[in-house]
Amino acid sequence: MGLTYQMKMKIPFDMADMNGHIKLPDVILLSLQVSGMQSIELGVSDKDMLERYNLVWIITDYAIDVVRLPRFAEEITIETEALTYNRLFCYRRFTLYDEAGQEIIRMVATFVLMDRDSRKVHAVEPEIVAPYQSEFDKKLIRGPKYANLEDPISKDYHVRFYDLDMNGHVNNSKYLDWIFEVMGADFLTKYIPKKINLKYVKEVRPGGMIASAYELKGLESKHEIISDGEINAQAMITWQEIEGN
Repeated sequence: MGLTYQMKMKIPFDMADMNGHIKLPDVILLSLQVSGMQSIELGVSDKDMLERYNLVWIITDYAIDVVRLPRFAEEITIETEALTYNRLFCYRRFTLYDEAGQEIIRMVATFVLMDRDSRKVHAVEPEIVAPYQSEFDKKLIRGPKYANLEDPISKDYHVRFYDLDMNGHVNNSKYLDWIFEVMGADFLTKYIPKKINLKYVKEVRPGGMIASAYELKGLESKHEIISDGEINAQAMITWQEIEGN
């Protein structure tokens, strides 16, 4: 297994939703900040990757399990670990602990390397991942199969300038914003995710429109982000009722 890295932080007011819980897209942002800090300390930051190899890290999949969401002003610890890698994929764990040391959220993210100019996937060279001390394992971690939606409810959103990151991509946490927002306030004040599988299929182009579509059966929902007639992302979510409702 790879090196672990931890950071403590308190949930700020602007990351809390109407329920007082942290917004899950912000969990992703904070978690990636922690892995970014580890990369900086190991001398393989995003800037280093660009300058040495002209490569950027891209996330293709998330598997997220939620026991509960931390609340405003609560102190949490985020721990990350580069698990394993193979010729094309790197797998990284993120675990959120509460002040008592209890695990409350666990995520596994799948990363690939992409050439910034050609936008093509680049093989993972051992020298690139060596600082993380993760192990080579040719076994692939496969996500679920995503079926196409049959009779979805859909809403359109404009892709704004501030939805983009430094590489000109729509920030990957933004897709979760669109996925949650379409569920509506009545639903989101009663339920939070218990399990999320999210797959990024194709980049959303800056400046255009996307459609966030979903189908809900019981406490299971299926989602698609669509632009220009093509699927950009797919998700499956199992929901749980907020305690006290």
